[in-house]
Amino acid sequence: MPFAPSFRRRTFWLAGFAGAAASLLAPGRCSAEISPLRMTPIVRAVQAARPSVVNIQGQKTVTDEAAPGGGARQVNGMGTGVVIDPRGYVLTNHHVVDGVRQIRVTLDDGSVDVARLVAHDRRTDLAVIKINVGRTLPTIPVGASQDLMPGEPVIAVGNAYGYEHTVTRGIISALGRDVQVSDTQAYDDLIQTDASINPGNSGGPLLSIEGKMIGLNVAVRAGAQGIGFAIPIDQALDVAAELMSVERLENKWHGLDVAGSRNGAALVVRRVDPGSPAAHSGVRPGDVIEQLGDVRVERALDVERALLGRRIGENVELAVRRGEQQVDLRLAVARRGDAPARQATARVAAATEAAAGGDKAWSVLGLRLEQEPSRTFQQRQSRYRGGMRVTDVRVDGPAAAKGIRTGDILVGMHRWETASDDDVRYIVNNESLSDLGEVKFYVLRGAETLYGAMRIEPVLR
Repeated sequence: MPFAPSFRRRTFWLAGFAGAAASLLAPGRCSAEISPLRMTPIVRAVQAARPSVVNIQGQKTVTDEAAPGGGARQVNGMGTGVVIDPRGYVLTNHHVVDGVRQIRVTLDDGSVDVARLVAHDRRTDLAVIKINVGRTLPTIPVGASQDLMPGEPVIAVGNAYGYEHTVTRGIISALGRDVQVSDTQAYDDLIQTDASINPGNSGGPLLSIEGKMIGLNVAVRAGAQGIGFAIPIDQALDVAAELMSVERLENKWHGLDVAGSRNGAALVVRRVDPGSPAAHSGVRPGDVIEQLGDVRVERALDVERALLGRRIGENVELAVRRGEQQVDLRLAVARRGDAPARQATARVAAATEAAAGGDKAWSVLGLRLEQEPSRTFQQRQSRYRGGMRVTDVRVDGPAAAKGIRTGDILVGMHRWETASDDDVRYIVNNESLSDLGEVKFYVLRGAETLYGAMRIEPVLR
């Protein structure tokens, strides 16, 4: 069978909004006289991450069918979050803050602040909240998830059952797990670990032995021991970049379409919108962004962080590497929609590039695709934000060999969504695809989500 149903029914607990319990333990502090033998890599990892891990508490209303009259009742809950920007932006799971009237955040020093919900994505179960404490906050050290290995040691930090800053350790048990926790929530490509993850851990970091966040803890298999799951950090921070985009939050734009490099060590410009601030600054496709303002750039999230809060017309210093050359530029912050003529030019250029991307999809994947209207996903109450409908399948292509049919809706490949022509163009032009061997894909067929893996033909330049 080329396909299998993407999820089997299992019982899971989301590892957040657990019934709150008062913490009985004071935060541990290290003495300057502690023996170096006790300062293991795990201790150092926890000490590095702990100041940026926060406790989230709140109260929400839930429907209790067992209650008299099937009425609503108030539930206290607790989860975890990590500081991803020193101004107080915190990444957590959406289910931790969904429906919470007052989001109370406790920092490592014990101070408490009420947060506001900045943005959320229900499909990926991620949310960004913001606290205002009047000072710069330490941010979580961030690693990468694209090169993780089963068997390597990991550490989970979170508020398990309300016990703040609980630390557990284990290994990566498996990668690429697809998990459905309920009729309305499912996850793709999770990290499985045997580090103890309990209700209250949701939104907390899964750390490497180096003390860098490589995942965001999300769920635990109910009734099982040693089976927990985390969202890979590369995926989580890509979503965070969308949630914190200056266009979404402040109606500003930069015109940069960026992606991590093949080895994950740099951020490469893959497209510059014609007429955009980035185009006027002189940025070119292929440039590697190294610095934007006072932010060292390593991920798409860093671009958004660097521009959030900037004034319209403000010039921000931009350092890029172009081949072997260092180039210093200036990017002027602009309001989205200020230049209709430029946007018309951008639409024409985008249409031209979309046609080219369609040809490459035919040669690389063996598919002709067209964007599916968003109402399809709204009507189905789908967790997917968009997809590309298959209009033709090449009989000798990789897609045909795996059973993809005309009428299927392609919604994802590898760790990328396929919601637009731009997404497909980026995927089929990605040099690393052919190095992955078989690439996982997801399609909607009727009411089912199906998945498989196809071998990608080498990308021809």
